[in-house]
Amino acid sequence: MQVQKTSIPGCYQLIPLHFTDNRGSFIKTFHQQEFAQNGLETNFVESYYSISNQRVLRGLHFQVPPWDNIKLIYCLQGKVMDVVVDLRTGSPTYGKYEIFQLDSEKPGIIYIPSGVAHGFYVETGTAIMVYMSTRVHSPQHDAGIHWKSLTIPWSDPNPIISKRDQQLPLFDHISSPFRFSDTIDHN
Repeated sequence: MQVQKTSIPGCYQLIPLHFTDNRGSFIKTFHQQEFAQNGLETNFVESYYSISNQRVLRGLHFQVPPWDNIKLIYCLQGKVMDVVVDLRTGSPTYGKYEIFQLDSEKPGIIYIPSGVAHGFYVETGTAIMVYMSTRVHSPQHDAGIHWKSLTIPWSDPNPIISKRDQQLPLFDHISSPFRFSDTIDHN
């Protein structure tokens, strides 16, 4: 597995081993020892997936302390525009975002640290997104920022969005509960 740094400290794009032959593909998405050797958290306690139709936008979500979490996400089917936003005050990339193309045909995984919001837009018929989390989902700690926050160039100006996501506050209207930690590898 290749571990590639992104512009957001502590956020990584992982390129898994991918074997293909006449039968199909085999992709390794998690290997505890390899993660640990790269300084990545391996204590995932919950895994789930979402199935979303084309033009659906989910996000931008996060969980607030003390229930904040690290997430590992990848696209099992379809293609999405995946976005992370740094919410950690004191971070050199506070308020900045990064965009990834996640595609089941070209496997990639995003490792998202605590204090970074996540969302995605479905570009193909149906997308299945898999999530692993270091904390169990807690509805009372669930939060987010509005998808129109910042200048994110979403693929669609009128995506299909849940009522909840439509009502999320803009980035400029939140008081971030996250603080940037100098213990994060930001080389």
